[in-house]
Amino acid sequence: MTSTLKSLPGKLVDLISYKIPVTITSVKEHKTTLEIIDRLMQIPKLTKGQATYLQTLVDLVHCYEEKHEQNKTSDVSAPDVLKMLMEEHEMNASDLARMLGVHVSLGSKILKGDRALTLEHIKLLSECFHVSPAVFV
Repeated sequence: MTSTLKSLPGKLVDLISYKIPVTITSVKEHKTTLEIIDRLMQIPKLTKGQATYLQTLVDLVHCYEEKHEQNKTSDVSAPDVLKMLMEEHEMNASDLARMLGVHVSLGSKILKGDRALTLEHIKLLSECFHVSPAVFV
C-alpha cells in the first residue's frame, strides 16, 4: 500500500476516499491502518484534515487492539513502553518533559499514566526513539 501512493492527501474528504475509516475487523485491515498511521506521522506539519483522519485511525486501531488483543504487548500500557524506551536511553521524567517541550511536572504525570500522550507527543516520541507511533497507542 505504501508504495502505490507517494504522498497522502491533505483534505479530509480525499483521505476518506483513499481509505474509508471503518471498524477494523481483520489482521490485514489492522496492518493497513497502522501503515497509514505511520505515513501520516512522517508528515512534518499535518493539515487539519490529516490530523482529524489520523486521530480517527488511531481510535479505530485502539478499539481493535482492545477487542482482539492482536498485539502480544496489548497488556503493556503506553507509559510502560515509554518507560522502557527512556530507560534504554538513560532518560528521566525531566528529560521527557524537555523533549516534549512541556512543564517539568508533566513528564512524571505522563509516566504515571495520569496524563495521556497527545498526537504531537506521540509523533515526537516516535521520531526521537525511532519506533512506530503505534507503540504509544
